Amino acid sequence: MDSHRDAGDRNQGTHVMNEAEVDIAIAGLEAEMQDLHLRYRDLFAYANAWAERYDAILDATPEPLRAAVEGRLRRVGIRWGVAHGVRVTTQFPALKLPA
Repeated sequence: MDSHRDAGDRNQGTHVMNEAEVDIAIAGLEAEMQDLHLRYRDLFAYANAWAERYDAILDATPEPLRAAVEGRLRRVGIRWGVAHGVRVTTQFPALKLPA
């Protein structure tokens, strides 16, 4: 999650995705997160697997989309416990109880 890399280091020898491909890559990562969580039971291995996928998507993201993609990836990371942020863990009742 090296957000300070310059543009010359990124995208070198990497296919640069268009917006639709970025959307597909993020959706694929979200779909894969449950499997990653189960496969990598060690917290550090899990975080490393996340970081590799995060970096791969960012490396292939065109510069104009980069800030938005970083935000989207961060929110995915928050939901799965691999990024800093507030996570809602309370239960919400399906039915309202009578008063």
